[in-house]
Formats: sequence, C-alpha cells, structure tokens
Amino acid sequence: MAKGQNKRALRGRAGRMQGGRGSGRASSGNVRLWGRHAVEAALKNPNRSHRKLWATREGIDSLDGELPPDFPVEYADVADLARLVARDAPHQGLVLECEPLEDMFLDEVMSGETNRPLVILDQVTDPHNVGAILRSAAAFNAAAIVTQDRHAPPESGVVAKSASGALEIVPWVRVVNLARALDEMAEAGYWRIGLAGEAEATLAEALPAGPVALVLGAEGEGMRHNTSAHCDALARLPISNAMESLNVSNAGAIALYAVATRSE
Repeated sequence: MAKGQNKRALRGRAGRMQGGRGSGRASSGNVRLWGRHAVEAALKNPNRSHRKLWATREGIDSLDGELPPDFPVEYADVADLARLVARDAPHQGLVLECEPLEDMFLDEVMSGETNRPLVILDQVTDPHNVGAILRSAAAFNAAAIVTQDRHAPPESGVVAKSASGALEIVPWVRVVNLARALDEMAEAGYWRIGLAGEAEATLAEALPAGPVALVLGAEGEGMRHNTSAHCDALARLPISNAMESLNVSNAGAIALYAVATRSE
C-alpha cells in the first residue's frame, strides 16, 4: 500500500457512522470511494491524499498490501457502511474518504506517447458509463479521457466503482471548450474520429496509422453537431441490423480494441 505498512494497526469501533448517504461526494468536498478494487487502487495511488477508511475486518483482510500504522481506520459493520454510500452500493466492507485527484491538463497527456489514443466524451453524463469507459481505457492503454467541465459527472464513488480501479490509473482531463480541445489535438497531430451510426465508413476503414483521438457522443443523442464538425472523420461500428446502436461504454471498448489491434 502507498504511504506505509501494517494494516493490522487499526483503531476505532463499529458504531453509527457520520455523514449522509450519497453518490460518493462527501459534504467536505472530499470524495468517498467504496468497493475493494476502487479503494485498493486509491490506497496504492501516491497521488491521492487519504482522509479516513471505514471498514469491516473482512474488508481490511481482503486488501492487497498493508496500511500505514497511523492510517485513520474505523471498524464498522455492514449496515453502518451502507449509510455512507449510495443506496444499495456494493461497498464490500470498505469505504474510503479522500481528496479529489489533482487536475490534469491536455498538453500534459499529449506530450507523452502519441501511439496511445485519447478518448473524448461529448456530454456523456452517466457515471456508470464514464467509469466503464475509464476501465476500458486502462485495459487498452489509452493516454487519457477528455470531458467538459460541465455536462460530465464529477469524480465520485459511483464512477470509481464502475471503473474498478482505473480512475487511479487513467488521467481524466476536464476542459472548458471541447471544440477548442479538439483543435489542439489536431495541432498536436491527432486524427480525430467521431463514432456515429450514420457514418458511411467503418472504424477499421477510417483508422490511420498515427495518433488517434476517439470521440464518443452522449447516451441517446450522440455527438453534438459542433463536435462532429471538429472531427477529421466519422466512422461507425459494423454492428448487426438487429440492433440500432450500442451503449456508449460498449462502443468505446470496441473502438479502443480496434485501435489497439489496427497494426495486426
């Protein structure tokens, strides 16, 4: 674990917990994460500032690694933990309160390995979908996901649980103006491909050999016109006529796989 050793040195006792139920944003402005993968990844992330861990003894034992001897841990039972998280959230005996991750900037991620794709989300607001896309982005070695400041979910326990640890791995860049960000990607040499069901070319036909930025539209509505106008090409996934479309997180996973295997 980051920041020290010895997970056995715990303090506290089970009892009624402080703080209301929610999506994973604590009233203090901190973030509340739950579930083994999300909590374990956050604990191992040296860029996270941790505040407190509420846990069952079984939850502590499930962690891979050890906590610092002075880490603020409070034992709790399952019912107490349920009061700290979203309704029916699968907390798996672990709830961690920590500070949000520091902001990342577009030029930072574009200055890295350009063979790693960027994933741009145009007003994708469902935190489950954003979390699932983060997970796919980690699996297929994407450089970052990019969203707007507005019309995107905040960093939260729901996003982190759906991301299964990927929130701590994949940089999440928030920008004020998505069209301007797409222009900056073009200037940096990225070929911007927007996924659209009505496109004539398939994604395999549209993929170039160089740096790629995949643009995914909102659930239901798809990309806004101004966003698609800032793409170099539009492409579709060759799905069966039996289905009109795919969930945005499924489409993102398939598109990332296509980028990862394009040279094969």
